[in-house]
Amino acid sequence: MSVATREQAVIDRVANQLYIGGEWRDGSGGETLAVEDPATGEALCEIADATPDDAKAALDAAVAAQAEWAATPPNERGEILWRGFETLNERADDLALLMTLEMGKAVAESKAEIAYAAEFFRWFSGEALRIDGNYKVAGNAASRVLVMRQPVGPCYFITPWNFPTAMGTRKIGPAIAAGCTMVWKPAQQTPLSAFALAQVLEECGLPGGVLNVITSSSSSGVSAPIIGDGRLRKLSFTGSTEVGRKLIAQASDNVLKVSMELGGNAPFLIFDDADMDAALEGAMIAKMRNIGEACTSANRFHVAGSVADEFASGLADRMKKLRTGRGTDDDVDVGPLIDDNQRSKVAELVDDAVGKGATALIGGGKVDGAGYFFEPTVLGGVSPEARLLKEEIFGPVAPIASFDSEKEAIAAANDTEFGLVAYVFTKDLKRALRVCEGLESGMVGLNQGMVSNAGAPFGGVKQSGIGREGGNEGIDEYLETKYVAVNL
Repeated sequence: MSVATREQAVIDRVANQLYIGGEWRDGSGGETLAVEDPATGEALCEIADATPDDAKAALDAAVAAQAEWAATPPNERGEILWRGFETLNERADDLALLMTLEMGKAVAESKAEIAYAAEFFRWFSGEALRIDGNYKVAGNAASRVLVMRQPVGPCYFITPWNFPTAMGTRKIGPAIAAGCTMVWKPAQQTPLSAFALAQVLEECGLPGGVLNVITSSSSSGVSAPIIGDGRLRKLSFTGSTEVGRKLIAQASDNVLKVSMELGGNAPFLIFDDADMDAALEGAMIAKMRNIGEACTSANRFHVAGSVADEFASGLADRMKKLRTGRGTDDDVDVGPLIDDNQRSKVAELVDDAVGKGATALIGGGKVDGAGYFFEPTVLGGVSPEARLLKEEIFGPVAPIASFDSEKEAIAAANDTEFGLVAYVFTKDLKRALRVCEGLESGMVGLNQGMVSNAGAPFGGVKQSGIGREGGNEGIDEYLETKYVAVNL
């Protein structure tokens, strides 16, 4: 089978319709939208474009299924998730190729995402059995206190394009475990991975109406009627802080339970006693995972002045070796950015930094030709006034600035409205603890360049979000606490 034939076969096996109430159907308006290959700029296929009426139908289906699904035995909910975990891993090759075609990253990275996404199903298959409460004697001994946990109810999920499968399983997994029904609107750039995931869950026995998937060219058009409906009880969003603020405001009308995983501006701190090889290896992971299109991506490198040149030179040498190209090609390390708007934003931030005194040690510009490629870039001598030290880059660009003291490093790291993740490299245990405690972030990678873990609470502080996904804390977002006073 030729490469082109296999790619088309993978696309053809995926549904291109809305998934509502256990049925695949066209949008009520009959319209479609194109899914683009960011490596070529050409359309891969057409999918259904949902209308507000379709959004209401999806919520109707979720509401109708809620009571029965909440009463489903935890064992059954856990078993569906476990089968989902096994199926995702069994089909990792095809699912990874599908993801690369619509999102752009190298197939090896897409396959790693499928494995990561599956872990949320494995983790929450166990959490379904560990939903507990408590029973205790009241202080006056005249009554008893009974505390129970119950599913919050129908949920609405909005996910981004950068991790199209994992951002789905990270929300769907705990919702299934808790007994909640869902409407999921994936990003219009990467809907095929969402449809494929819905097909997997359908095959694994998830009842119709528990998960409903709608795709639309107008996110606000289909979201407004869902968020404004008093039957919805929870909203979970992963995306930009700007959009998150608007959604929180909309959710306030019905006092929805919200969880928000928003923008990041991750500082990467390297102290003078750090293991330089380990720091460089961690930097490559933290910066170049997912082409730099990750909220956890190292956005700025703050390096002790005495080792700043050594780090900059080492990072540039490693970045030079990366091969840019279509993610489906052999030995490609860096695929295209998601679209021309994203690439133009990255170019604008780089130009701003260079205009304010930074030096491009390697890269610094767009790659000519088809697709939305940008050169792996290392910028030295970045001014504190450069926008990319304040704004999320979301691309393969590593800006480097220096510091003279621990206090200065912490202050620079915290000089942002965001607080998702930070990275720290040092051999000094006391310093490590001081710095980790001083950083204003929800997560810290200490001497490692990746924090993502299905068994750990993922989330930020400040304007990087509300709530946690993953870990023991992840299922709490989908449960309400009910207290019963028992008269004896």
